[in-house]
Amino acid sequence: MRPRHLSGAGTTAPVVPTPRRSRRARSWALLAVILGAALFVGARGDGSPPTDEQRASRIAAQIRCPTCRSQSAADSDAPAAQFVREEVLRRVRAGESDGQIYGYFVGRYGEQIRLNPSGGGVGALVWALPVVAVGAAVTGLSVAYRRRRPGRRPATAGDRALVEEALRRE
Repeated sequence: MRPRHLSGAGTTAPVVPTPRRSRRARSWALLAVILGAALFVGARGDGSPPTDEQRASRIAAQIRCPTCRSQSAADSDAPAAQFVREEVLRRVRAGESDGQIYGYFVGRYGEQIRLNPSGGGVGALVWALPVVAVGAAVTGLSVAYRRRRPGRRPATAGDRALVEEALRRE
C-alpha cells in the first residue's frame, strides 16, 4: 500500500497535528506553569522585614573584602573584612539605607569594592550581555531546528519520480 501523500496525482495531504504532538505541547505548558508557580512562591519570601543583623549580613555579602580577592566581607576572616562587617552593622543600626552604605564603601575603596557591578554604564553591559546572548542562542537554535524539520517542504517532481522508481523496483 502506498503512503497517503503519494497516492494522488502529485497532491499532498495537509499536515494534521497528531494527538501525540498535542499531548507533548500540553505537557510542556503544564511544566512551564508549575515552574512559574514555584519561582513565584520561592521569590516571595516570608514577607517580614529583615532584622538589622540579617540586613547587615546581606549588605556585607555584596561588598568585597578589601584584602582578599573575590571573597565577600561576610565570608572572609581577614581583619579588614571584620571591620567592614562591623561598619555595615553600625550604619544599619544608625538607620542608613543600603544605597548610603554602599556609597560609603565605594567612596572609600572605589567601585571595585562591590562584588556585583552596578546597573549603569559599563556595569549594565555586564548584566545585559548574558541575557542578550542567551536570547540570540535560543532564537538561532529555534530557527535552525525549524529549518531542519522534515516534512515541511513540498515534494518536488524529482522527488516524486525517485519514489515512484523505488516503488516500481520492489
